[in-house]
Amino acid sequence: MIGIFHVFMWYFLLILYMGQIRGVFGTYEPITYKAGCPLWGVIFIIAGVSIIRVVKHPTPGVITFALIMNISCIMTSVIASVLTIIELSSFNSVSYRNYGQAKLGREVSRILLLSYSFEISVALTYAIFGCIGLVSVRVKRC
Repeated sequence: MIGIFHVFMWYFLLILYMGQIRGVFGTYEPITYKAGCPLWGVIFIIAGVSIIRVVKHPTPGVITFALIMNISCIMTSVIASVLTIIELSSFNSVSYRNYGQAKLGREVSRILLLSYSFEISVALTYAIFGCIGLVSVRVKRC
């Protein structure tokens, strides 16, 4: 669900920033938009699908894949959070015509920052329980 939300936010930002008018001060193009941070939600979607697969078929290989995906989600969320904090801490002036779009884009970045912290906590929880599940599956085999 978080991944789908991020992909939709990326599409919203794409439409928002493509509609800017080139003015004297230029357009607002934040670092998170250039890096495609909201589009990284695809990783969150893959991790969610892998968790569902673990619930249905708990084999060591599937559990390991889910664990790797959750760890990659944590790293992706941390990187996106750092980039978003950098974006929100600096604001260059833009053309008065683009100010409303820039302000709305920054509000979307604030919402995404909150969801990144939520994704970190969810992925960390599933990674911890994935480690426990991997150990318990291996112990049952012995």
